[in-house]
Amino acid sequence: MSSDTVHWDLVAKGLERAQEKMVWRPYGAPEIVDPEYSAYHDGMIQSPWNVPSTMIVQTAITGAFFSRRGNPNQPISTAEILQSARECAQAGSSAIHLHVRDARGYNVLSVEKFREVVEPLREEFPGISIDGCYVCALEGEWDQMKRALDAGLLDAVPVNTTAVYQGDSLFAKPVPMMLEKTRLIVESGAKPIVAVYTDADVSNADRYLFRSGLLGSGQAWCVLPALPGCSPMENPRQMIDGLLRLTTLIRDTDPDAVILVCAAARASTYLVTVAAALGLHIRVGMEDTVWRWPHRPEKLESNLQAFRSGAAIAELLGRDVATFAQYREIMGLPAFATAVQ
Repeated sequence: MSSDTVHWDLVAKGLERAQEKMVWRPYGAPEIVDPEYSAYHDGMIQSPWNVPSTMIVQTAITGAFFSRRGNPNQPISTAEILQSARECAQAGSSAIHLHVRDARGYNVLSVEKFREVVEPLREEFPGISIDGCYVCALEGEWDQMKRALDAGLLDAVPVNTTAVYQGDSLFAKPVPMMLEKTRLIVESGAKPIVAVYTDADVSNADRYLFRSGLLGSGQAWCVLPALPGCSPMENPRQMIDGLLRLTTLIRDTDPDAVILVCAAARASTYLVTVAAALGLHIRVGMEDTVWRWPHRPEKLESNLQAFRSGAAIAELLGRDVATFAQYREIMGLPAFATAVQ
């Protein structure tokens, strides 16, 4: 770049006029810059941010989507799911989120398989909160869901207010099923979790669950974008814009919402880092992504690895990982002494 366009004669005159010194008037002396207070009044000028010191870091062990072709480390059998959940609970995970799979590795709603995981966890870790997806996709699973709700197996159950193509599969919850499932969850004493993948899902939740009066303000929300067919997050700008839009829509629908953001798809740990910095809560684990980072090919080795990353994010940002009891309080669940066992 050429300096021929600079009027160096005027630069020299200006330098002489300034006596080679910056303009400096330390009116607040003896302090040069006090980051908290002014010499002219007693009020604080940079207050602490309103970010909760306690943050949920939940671990989602395995979901309905990813097979071992996507990640060879994916827990599939009931024994693998239980062991992975045990490791995360021992390490300090705030709560556990579950699905169970059949012998072929496909998601299944089986009360018996849920019991095989839930009951040993509750026995070993008193006070732990366990939620999970009762996905009614196959013949007979609606009745299995009602059995599981009657048995009080889970503390909370998501309701998906969605109709999307996830990858190459159409994933849609008919409105009557959405409404009736929510009613059954509430009447069972479990906590409904409004689970959204896109902007439109928030609108669906608003129209059907909130404006109907079925749910009121202060609900738990689970935000799971970035999967193929969901709110796109193909680069950092999209990720930040998309997360801010989703959370703003949720706050407009439910001002007192408890928002849990998932380390989803390629966005993975970057997404939950931004969420934690915004004062939100996070969910990590092998249900939501196969990758450790958005920009590298490494796959998650375990749910324990995912939880430790989430805990490290919390520590870096000065937030404490919620204990079992704190999780219950934040989510509005009954204290352990009165919880359904």
